Amino acid sequence: MRNHIIRTTTSIFGLIGLVAVSAPAFAQADADDASVSSEIVVTAQRRQERSVDVPISVTALGQETLATANVQDLSDISRVTPSLRFDTTGAFSQPTIRGIGTSITTSGGGANVGIYVDGFYSPNPLAADMQLLNVQSVQVLKGPQGTLFGRNTTGGAILIQTADPSEDTSGQFKASYGRFNELRLQGYATTAIAEGVAVDIEGAYRRGDGFVTNIIGNNDKVGKFESWNVRAGLKLDFGPASLVVRYQHGDVNDPTSLMSNTYVDPVFGEMKPGFVPDITRGILYTTDPDQVALDRPTFFRSKNDMVQATFKADLGFADLTSYSQYRGENVDASQNLDNTGAPIFQLGLPVKNDTWSQELLFNSKPGGALQWTGGLFYFSNRDTYFTYVDTAVSSRDPLGATRSGGSSTTTKSYAAFIDATYELSPQLFVTAGVRYAHDAVTNAYFNAGAPRTYVPSISSDRVTPRVVVRYKPSEESSVYASFTRGYKAALLDVGGTCQNVSNIPTPTNPTGAGRTCNDVKPETINAYEVGFKYDDRKLSLDLSAFYYDYKNLQVSLFLASQANIINAAQSKIYGLDGSIRYELFDGFQLSAGGSWTHARYKDFGIAPVYVPCTAANSATLRCTPGLFGVQLTPLDDVTMQRVPEFTGNIGARYKTEIAGGAFVLSGNLYYTSEVNFGPSGVQFPQKAYEVASARAQWTDSSDTFTVAVWGDNLTNNRYKTAVQYNTIGLGANWSSPTTYGVEVGVKF
Repeated sequence: MRNHIIRTTTSIFGLIGLVAVSAPAFAQADADDASVSSEIVVTAQRRQERSVDVPISVTALGQETLATANVQDLSDISRVTPSLRFDTTGAFSQPTIRGIGTSITTSGGGANVGIYVDGFYSPNPLAADMQLLNVQSVQVLKGPQGTLFGRNTTGGAILIQTADPSEDTSGQFKASYGRFNELRLQGYATTAIAEGVAVDIEGAYRRGDGFVTNIIGNNDKVGKFESWNVRAGLKLDFGPASLVVRYQHGDVNDPTSLMSNTYVDPVFGEMKPGFVPDITRGILYTTDPDQVALDRPTFFRSKNDMVQATFKADLGFADLTSYSQYRGENVDASQNLDNTGAPIFQLGLPVKNDTWSQELLFNSKPGGALQWTGGLFYFSNRDTYFTYVDTAVSSRDPLGATRSGGSSTTTKSYAAFIDATYELSPQLFVTAGVRYAHDAVTNAYFNAGAPRTYVPSISSDRVTPRVVVRYKPSEESSVYASFTRGYKAALLDVGGTCQNVSNIPTPTNPTGAGRTCNDVKPETINAYEVGFKYDDRKLSLDLSAFYYDYKNLQVSLFLASQANIINAAQSKIYGLDGSIRYELFDGFQLSAGGSWTHARYKDFGIAPVYVPCTAANSATLRCTPGLFGVQLTPLDDVTMQRVPEFTGNIGARYKTEIAGGAFVLSGNLYYTSEVNFGPSGVQFPQKAYEVASARAQWTDSSDTFTVAVWGDNLTNNRYKTAVQYNTIGLGANWSSPTTYGVEVGVKF
């Protein structure tokens, strides 16, 4: 592995270096642009500031960086962002920062990393991995952001900023075609329709055949996907006030994240149902990354609509920004949970999600010794899940029975916050902030079986403070130390028949009797961080060390179609991360980032461990022989779920003049150490791997026409992107093989 990484790195950056040194005459023509990087401005503290002045670890990616790194979807930014991972559980996209993430998929759940587009919270993990339209910048905020951003930001936040409609007429269109017949089309246009009135429209279309073949039937391609999005905006500029109104619609038909085959475990071997014979490999099941065995259709279809209004006004003493939003999503999905071609277990999951949110944000006028930000926030979400199970084998149902169920969870949240920074001297700054939040969750069940006993509602109140001291040795540098608190709201254990958890035996309760289906406590995290930042436009450096005290982790385990949630007692997380960017010479830029994270469960008394169910243990585990059971086991000092100890990336970018235009050659290598997908942190590993990508782009002298070639996963590494674990069978989702393509674009 180590030699492989060295060879890959040498090949990519050797090519870039060869081009760089062979064209020195052209580099000088681009010196004014390349030798001085633009100043990095971020909104991590809910106001525009230089990144070097912000006492938060932030990775900021601008338009040019996103383009040259070939970032097409939100999940792609993990390749250029230390400590960020994007994982999936089924169709749920779940980011993790510094070890803080989730695998929860039940109604009322949510990610531990908040995603905000133009200031609006995007709560639904089924729509999290979006195509990026007309993006100006992406910022990844590391560490709890509970004071300024609120609920469900224990890991951090991802801020996506797009352009407002402009009275200056402009537009762009680009098309990309790649391996597996993947076609991407994107377009944007904006203009004025009257003085002070501007409109814009943008759209994106994507389709492809995918790389997955179904071995059942006619060996058809089953990973075909198609999606499109359109967004229109209107901006009214009243001088001291402005209003931007947007409407967006998206339509997705993409089963890729549900295409899993039989997982091969290093301890138990092939984790298929025991009554599917080994001799049927290649007939009823497969472990090949490019194949699945589907006896029934697997699909994921979603439609989403969004209306947003952003109102800004100068109040004299402060600037007001109002964010008003409605989001609606409808999803229909079906997945083969046994991961074989046998007609055993198919899960259908229709989902309807409706969200209303309103925020009032007040910012003090710039320039004074005291700078403050405050606001009020309201959030309402109704999340309705239905489950349809077609099963031939079940411990509870007769052969061939169909069972349906579901839940509808309503969440309401109210919050008020204030955060202020005072300049004690030109070099010393103190920040203090606090947020008060009230969350209430109610739930109704829909099930075809007998009535159940459950907790119908839960509410919680949380105070999340922040204290920071920052020292500024020079205009180009700063040092800071901070304490922040974050929380993830309480949940109701609404996954299917929650009494199943009650029946699971534990070492201290071998019969499983007396356990009840209760609410799930809020997660809380106390975070301590020190950091150093430097940016003189030629050299940019961002270093931080952190320590987290993390309690009541919400952990999900799957019993057949039921996703149940439990609280792990606590964990300790500490580590280092950093990034550097350096202009080695005119036009040639090197960048690198790395993160070391030590994340361990502490006192996890009921850690779920999956084991094959046999006649000998079926009574104890209450499972069906030939399938799998869950043993709740006390574990201590074991690695947390989905947390690699080390991740890193190294990139290079060279820009010069060729044929009268600007030529950019870039490459990036991403590396991650081993990660365990199991909920207990000790099962279902993926070994260390690296992903290499490269892009070559030429733009004419008028900055009108662009042509590019690109390649991803150039070393053709095949690694698991997820393990789908439940008591029916265990499945593996795989990365794409090498992909490549060509892109053309035009601006006006």
